[in-house]
Amino acid sequence: MFDYLLTEEQIKIRDEVRDLVKWVPRQMVLDMDADIIKFPKEFLREAGRRNLLGCRYPKEWGGREMDWVTTCMIMEEVGMLGYEFACVFGVGAELVCDAIILHGTDELKEKYVKPLLRGDIFAAECLTEPRGGSDFFGATTKAEDKGDYFLLNGQKRFIVGGEGADYFLVYARTDLDPKAKPQESITAFIVDRSPGVETQYLYGLMGCRGGGTARIVFRDVKVPRENIVGRLNGAYDVFNTMMVPERLGTAAMTIGAAQPAVDIATNYTSRRKAFGQVINRFQGVSFQIAEAVMLLDAARSLAYTTARAVDADIDMNRIRRMVSESKKFITESCQKAVHNAMQVVGGIGYTNIFPIERIHRDIRLASIWTGTSEVMSMIAAHEWYREFFETKKERLARDFERDAAEADALDEKIYE
Repeated sequence: MFDYLLTEEQIKIRDEVRDLVKWVPRQMVLDMDADIIKFPKEFLREAGRRNLLGCRYPKEWGGREMDWVTTCMIMEEVGMLGYEFACVFGVGAELVCDAIILHGTDELKEKYVKPLLRGDIFAAECLTEPRGGSDFFGATTKAEDKGDYFLLNGQKRFIVGGEGADYFLVYARTDLDPKAKPQESITAFIVDRSPGVETQYLYGLMGCRGGGTARIVFRDVKVPRENIVGRLNGAYDVFNTMMVPERLGTAAMTIGAAQPAVDIATNYTSRRKAFGQVINRFQGVSFQIAEAVMLLDAARSLAYTTARAVDADIDMNRIRRMVSESKKFITESCQKAVHNAMQVVGGIGYTNIFPIERIHRDIRLASIWTGTSEVMSMIAAHEWYREFFETKKERLARDFERDAAEADALDEKIYE
C-alpha cells in the first residue's frame, strides 16, 4: 500500500510484517517450492507469536482491531515473500476466522479463533468439490441431522492447508429435499480433524507449492450441533460475507507477489549490457518496466479504494462489484507485470537462477482461485447494471444522451 495513505500506526505494523518476512529462512522458501515442506507451520507459528494474524479482529479474540486498509497492506507485504505464504497466512486467519467472528458463537471464537491467531493451531476452508468448481450451490457433501450432532459425508478438493490444518470450515448440504432452494439448504460447520476426516490426496501443483493443497474426504464424521457457524441451512449468509476477505485479500497479496519480479527485473536491466550499452536504455526494455510499474500502481489504487469502501460499510451490492473488479483487474494486471519482468530479463529469467520463474508459476493461480476472472466479470456486470438503474436519476446531472447534434433524428434510435 502507498506509504502516504497509511497512518503512523499502520506504518508501524507494516514494519512488523517486513521483519517477519526478513525472518523467514531462504531454505524454507526453497523447501516449500520443492514440496519438501508440506505446510509451513513454523511460519504461521511465528506470525502468531508476533500477533500479526487476523489484525482486524477484536482484541478480545486475539486481533488488533485494525481495518481493511491495514489488512490489505499486511497481505501485500506477506505476498512479497511468496504467493503461497500469503495463501496460507490468509486462509486461516482471514477466511475461516472471519466466518467465525461474524457468524459464530462466543464459544466457537474462544475455542477456534484465539488459538489460531496465537499460531497454536491451523485451519482450512472446505468449499470446492470435484463436481462443483465455482458452483457453490452444487455442493453434494451432506450432513445428516442426528439430533445433538450431524453425520458428515462427502469430499472437498483443492483445499489449501488440507495437509496441516487442525480444523476445517466445511459447507455441506443439510436440507436433503431435492426441491429445497439451494440458498436455503446448505450449512457451514467447524469440523475438527478427527476420525473419519482423511487427507487423501496431495496435488502436484504448477506453483504455490508447500501449502498442503489436498483433497479431503469425510466419512461418517460426527460434528457437534454447536459447531454450526451461523444458522442451520444458513451458509449462504456466511458465503456472502466470506467473499470480501477471499477476493479482496487475494487481490492485495497478488500485488505483493508481483513486486519482487519487477524489482529484480529493474535491477537486472540496469546492469545488463548488450549492443554496447545498458539495456534499460532501450525503449523496448524500459517501456515494459514502466508498464509493469504502472499496472502495480493502478492495482494498489484500486485495492486501497475498495478497502476504504469496505471500511466505510457502504452498500453491500456496490462492495460486491468493487471487490469483483479488484480481484479481476489486480490479479490479471499483476500477471502481466510479472510477464513483462520475465520478458526483459530474457532466457536467464526462465531458469531458477532468479526467482522470477517461481513467481510466474505461483501467481498464475491468482485469477483462478477464490473465484475466476470470468465469475468476477459476471458479478461486476450484474451489480453495475443494477446500480446504474437504481441510481440513474440521482447520479446524472443532466441527460448526456441529448448532447449530440442529431439527438432527435427520426427513426435512428432503434431498440427493437
